[in-house]
Amino acid sequence: MARYIPPVQSKAGQVFDIAVVVVAIFVALWLPLELGFAGAAKSIDPLDTKTWDALGQNATMASIWEKLGYTPETAHDIIQNHFHYIIDWPTLIIMAIVLIAYFVFLFRASDKEYREVINEKFDDK
Repeated sequence: MARYIPPVQSKAGQVFDIAVVVVAIFVALWLPLELGFAGAAKSIDPLDTKTWDALGQNATMASIWEKLGYTPETAHDIIQNHFHYIIDWPTLIIMAIVLIAYFVFLFRASDKEYREVINEKFDDK
């Protein structure tokens, strides 16, 4: 039986594949930020009195903020900037269905290709 020799990819093909993967990763990370999907639950919890005590800062923390050039008014937006985690159930369910469907497709396609290779190599046995 002949030993399987995989096809050889050219250097230009390898560089093109790497470029496509890098662009795909960049777009996958950048696009949600650009469309406003990332950090959508982020908001500033305003306080009426902007003092270090109201912001939950002790004397040591307040002195560090002041060394950095902040006052309670300028540090307010930084300290009170919180993520509010809210689960959007329909979106979560749709994402779970898409991921499960993708893995089912992936396993079926891989199984089909695996069986084709086995039949190609061992069809006579």
